[in-house]
Amino acid sequence: MKKTLSWLIPVAVGLLLALGIRFLWLVPINVSGASMEPNLKNNQHVVAVKTAPVKRYSVIVFDASGVDANAAPKENYVKRVIGLPGDSIRYSKTGKLYVNGKYQAQNYISKYQQQAGTVASYKNGFNLVSAARQNDWSNKWSLAIGNNRINKVPKNCYFVLGDHRSVSEDSRVYGFVPKSKLVGVVKVGFWKSNHKIINNYQN
Repeated sequence: MKKTLSWLIPVAVGLLLALGIRFLWLVPINVSGASMEPNLKNNQHVVAVKTAPVKRYSVIVFDASGVDANAAPKENYVKRVIGLPGDSIRYSKTGKLYVNGKYQAQNYISKYQQQAGTVASYKNGFNLVSAARQNDWSNKWSLAIGNNRINKVPKNCYFVLGDHRSVSEDSRVYGFVPKSKLVGVVKVGFWKSNHKIINNYQN
């Protein structure tokens, strides 16, 4: 009996710790749709780390209910953070992205992918008031928008985009994502070919 307990107790403790880590620290996520291609595929399994800091270009999971009018209750979206709280976001007439006046190379996707869906947005008067589906965004966030089409990210919010710009519905459609909706930061294994693009991309 003592022999059995000597190995059973550590195994049980280890199992409880593993379960605790999974539900308190890590969240298993199944990527749904093509909005993060080519870097994350439809039905790809990843984890979201609840305690990881959100940086520019972090790939995050957030609860989209109340953000996107089309989202189901507790439906999770996976997108890339482009703008942090206080950042100014601007697209040029040619579809180039600027954050705080600095051009963003976005080398994790091709030049075509960078501009897909953004030039059209600009020609249609791109800003987060005209693009968002909710009619109360302008009052809710008091967006600073002028002739240069600059969108300032409010406090405790993020501006997110999908890597597959031509199909992604993101902050260009539903506006900013409140920090309170954050589930975690996506991480993939270091052995994956896309680990730098997902885990630690820098412009």
